Amino acid sequence: MPTARRPRRGSLQYWPRKRAKRIYPRVNWEGIKKNLEKEDIAKLLGFASYKVGMTHVQYQKGNKLFVKPATILEATPLFVCGIRFYEANELKELKAIGEIFADNLPKELERKIGKKGKKKEFDEKILEKTKSIRLIVCTQPTKSGMHKKKPEVFEIGISGSVEKQYELAKKLLGKEITIDNVFRSGEFCDVSSVTKGHGFVGSVRRFGIKIQGRKDEQHHRHVGSIGPTTPRKIDWRVPMPGQYGFFTRTEYNKRILLIGKDPSEINKKSGFKHYGIMRSHYILLEGSVPAPRKRLIIITKPRRKAKYEPVEIKYIAK
Repeated sequence: MPTARRPRRGSLQYWPRKRAKRIYPRVNWEGIKKNLEKEDIAKLLGFASYKVGMTHVQYQKGNKLFVKPATILEATPLFVCGIRFYEANELKELKAIGEIFADNLPKELERKIGKKGKKKEFDEKILEKTKSIRLIVCTQPTKSGMHKKKPEVFEIGISGSVEKQYELAKKLLGKEITIDNVFRSGEFCDVSSVTKGHGFVGSVRRFGIKIQGRKDEQHHRHVGSIGPTTPRKIDWRVPMPGQYGFFTRTEYNKRILLIGKDPSEINKKSGFKHYGIMRSHYILLEGSVPAPRKRLIIITKPRRKAKYEPVEIKYIAK
């Protein structure tokens, strides 16, 4: 008899399998910035948008026609609330050392930012210590097709030297950013989001283990063995019930098929199911995105090298 072997149940790449800390993802901006270190140009490294739904698109690439599924995202303009400065310690860990906030902050942010939103005199000596600068931005969901008022507040990284980062951040403070300022059609991007949550589930659904036979003591959806008697504890590698879904996940190299300014081009008369009628800029991404409708998705510059390939769209299904 050959020895029976099988791969382990569940990848350890995503461990621990627990709920995300917040409903929109956290992004490692320093890791994205490393790819752009050769170019000493100050650029925004990402943008945010709301998931609307899915469709299929016919586009031409060279002499060939392709029909592909596509995800529709509504990219409302982001408002730049402030600038945050970071310094690095001996272990090269970043720590915030100062902030500047805009004068014209939206009313919805008063509770979140509070006293920090009051403008203070900024000491430019901080720039001598500064290792990295990031923009503090907020979404504007009232400009989207959703019935939502409360904005999400998060950071966006900037590439280039500290001096060039500060110049760009100073120009954008208190202004709006659109998707055109960061990406273009045909470009590749990485997509980070929080997946749909399923709550507490069993080990069969969570790890895909085999369902036991009919003679197995009337317990079928469980692990055959939970380990040896010594040491007297269950090893963390044993597939057990627990949280499934609502995880932070990133998908790499998604092609941007189209960035549109007029949403009436693809809007449905009755609106998109479980979303509504789009009112702002929109994006068509090739393939799917790990999140339910109305959830905020952060699009970033690609961590892996990808060539720019222009796309000519022939047909968008409504």
